[in-house]
Amino acid sequence: MNKKRVVVAMSGGVDSSVCAYILKQEGYEVIGLTMLKSPDDFKQTDMANGANKEANPELDIVYDARRVAEMLDIPYHTIDLKKYFKEKVIDYFVNEYVSGHTPNPCIICNKYLKFDALLKEALAHNAFYIATGHYARIQYRGSKGRYILKKAKDKAKDQSYALYRLSQFQLEHTLLPMGEYTKKEIRTIAKEANIPVASKPDSQEICFIDTDYKDFIKHVAPEYIVAGEFVDKKGN
Repeated sequence: MNKKRVVVAMSGGVDSSVCAYILKQEGYEVIGLTMLKSPDDFKQTDMANGANKEANPELDIVYDARRVAEMLDIPYHTIDLKKYFKEKVIDYFVNEYVSGHTPNPCIICNKYLKFDALLKEALAHNAFYIATGHYARIQYRGSKGRYILKKAKDKAKDQSYALYRLSQFQLEHTLLPMGEYTKKEIRTIAKEANIPVASKPDSQEICFIDTDYKDFIKHVAPEYIVAGEFVDKKGN
């Protein structure tokens, strides 16, 4: 496989866009990729005002990612992971939540979906590496003969916890340029390079939830929402 070729996961945000930019500046042959994950039958609903967002929110992601790819003059395409995302991530999230547990869908997605899909695409394009906009660092420790995951330079933005379940094989083939920068530095790079999404706000929530958790579960798994009664210790 070509060690100077890398498949970059592009979400249309500033981090993944600068990730692609930095790697190209470092001499890598960069291929941009967006993974489509929201199921077609899932209409995100704004419960606060009752407005239904009929348009697929991923259209904006693809639009922004494609703009960045064109600006960087790199090949770009999308892959459909909707079926697998529902099976691996959304179903897990719902089952954990209704069981009284606190799910972390990002960890599950990274381990069993995102990085596997990226590596398959890398193999298809004869690329040795994949890359994401995560704030974390990977280091090979020769004394132990293994790769280790380390916190990012920007401790406030560190995302190493979300990658802790990655395998040695996945770590070996992953580049994480963001780990060596602060968020402020990334914003500066984006603006100086005239990247189209340089001023785009950071995403804060889980990617497939546009409202609060209970509204999401009520929408995708209404069978779990059952009316009940509040009673005191005396049974009133």
